[in-house]
Amino acid sequence: ALLGPAEVNISSCLNCINVTIKLPTSHFRENGKLLSLIDIYEDLDYVITLKTPNQDHKRTQEKTTEEMFSTVIEELYPNQNYCVSVTVTASLNKHSIPSAWKCGIADSVAQQDYHTFTITAVVCFLLILAVSLKCMHTAGFILLNKLLPRTLV
Repeated sequence: ALLGPAEVNISSCLNCINVTIKLPTSHFRENGKLLSLIDIYEDLDYVITLKTPNQDHKRTQEKTTEEMFSTVIEELYPNQNYCVSVTVTASLNKHSIPSAWKCGIADSVAQQDYHTFTITAVVCFLLILAVSLKCMHTAGFILLNKLLPRTLV
């Protein structure tokens, strides 16, 4: 039986990418219950292949005993596109289908600082707007809730 493909998602982090892997489902049942690959094999091996525009890098084989897990690939070049594919095998079953390629860009310090600056600027603007509106309300320029005297009506 072929193992795979695993379900892979990636997200950017600072000079790295976070890879979330969900093991493929099995089609084996025991007493009416669908068994997971961990139930069947106890542990599985996985290899992450990292692709850049220039070359492919196969990373070292790792073991897992979890159905869904994350790993971080660090020391990447910022603002560069990286694609990831995961191959899952078992000690008794080396036949597998690699996952589809998932791509993302490793964040840089500048992008992180830019996001922080943007959020800070928006919060400051909203505070200034709120204070201005409160001052105008207090001064009686907006939202007047005083009724005119009867003589002016």
